[in-house]
Amino acid sequence: MWYEFKNKRVTVMGLGLFGGGAGVAQFLAKQGARVTVTDLRNATELAPSVKQLEGLPVTYRLGGHWDEDFINADMIIINPAVPRESRFIGIARDNHVPLDTEINIFFQLCPAPIIGITGSNGKSTTTTLTGKILQQTQRTTWVGGNIGKSLLLYLEEIKPSDIVVLELSSFQLEELHNAKISPAISIVTNISPNHLDRYSTMDDYIQAKKGIVLHQKPGDYAILNYDDPELRTWEKECKSAVLWYSAKDTLTEGAFVKNDTIVLSVKGKTITIPCISRIKIPGVHNLQNILAASLAAYLAGAGNQYIEETATTFSGLEHRLEFVREVNGIRYYNDSKATTPESATAAITAFQTPVILIAGGYDKGSSFEKFAEVCARHTRAVVLIGKTAKKIKELILQKKAQKETPSILTPNTFREAFQQANTLAKSGDVVLLSPACASYDMFLNYEERGRQFKDMVQAL
Repeated sequence: MWYEFKNKRVTVMGLGLFGGGAGVAQFLAKQGARVTVTDLRNATELAPSVKQLEGLPVTYRLGGHWDEDFINADMIIINPAVPRESRFIGIARDNHVPLDTEINIFFQLCPAPIIGITGSNGKSTTTTLTGKILQQTQRTTWVGGNIGKSLLLYLEEIKPSDIVVLELSSFQLEELHNAKISPAISIVTNISPNHLDRYSTMDDYIQAKKGIVLHQKPGDYAILNYDDPELRTWEKECKSAVLWYSAKDTLTEGAFVKNDTIVLSVKGKTITIPCISRIKIPGVHNLQNILAASLAAYLAGAGNQYIEETATTFSGLEHRLEFVREVNGIRYYNDSKATTPESATAAITAFQTPVILIAGGYDKGSSFEKFAEVCARHTRAVVLIGKTAKKIKELILQKKAQKETPSILTPNTFREAFQQANTLAKSGDVVLLSPACASYDMFLNYEERGRQFKDMVQAL
């Protein structure tokens, strides 16, 4: 089965820190390929990933790329974060070296059916929820993808009777689209502007996301969020059966809410799960995530007792509206994974109490208009950091006009931002880190940003 990699010269472009690069490099080395790993970052920055490859026969070119690794290779594996217009990808193409990705290899070799989950926001939570429901059933369940774990290393253990749950980013979907592959069950949580530093138009970004349903077959399922106006237009392009879910409307088929109950109605069969008031994770967006996960898990054979158990015990992901602790009546939440204005908006509006918000960061080309409006209406103070601070401040000032709140501060460091937010907060308030931006201007990634915030809260 693995013959295609033995003794092949393979260049892995982009080791990264989220598991995909290290996973594919390990997999290829174990299959007997001659692996060269290259990344623009140096060995110190990439230490956690390099450590995973300890003891394997891998050649490293870190801190830059060499032309020859893209000319004298039998195959190049591209990390999803590598920009498509990279000069080195051009060199590989000019020399007719085949390009592939970790996720494509996995899809082509995986013997089990795959549930794929994408969306601008909420995909990690939905992926985790789906996995947690299915893990209680008799069926062996594997969870991975963009959520930070490559399942390539487990291929030999995955059986046809198992089920695989994968979080898929727009970059991974672009590659799957090129290979004309879509998962058997696909969930799309929502579509809002994201990664516009990478896509030239919103339409390009939407096309990338659409890859998750475009190559499905008639027996497959597309689970789409009925509350999202963009997704409502997708139905006509789906060859699979479309199932909607909604936290706002009653539907004839799919997943929806009635009083305190989740209703799942599929192929004339309806089940009800009384659990809404016992859900721990706040916000309408999280209710939508639970509906999507319930529908996918139900299609894969999970009974309602498993759905109810997960919906009522799941307390959220790290860095995603994560409750850190309460000090002097002030509650601290870490939502560092909110790297878009839409996900930060969902976080702010999930609370009924006054919010002191810490936001700002690297500029991905997002529009902050609506986000600024929500800040003007729903926060008592906004502490802004990073490259986008000035831009967001001006927008909030416009939106709040003569109103006293929110007060807006722009400190120089993350530590100062935390101290200022803390000084402003009173008992009953929420201090919320929900940046609405990526972290690359000040941190390695959103996880480091979230950990620093939690460390400061624990030190209070």
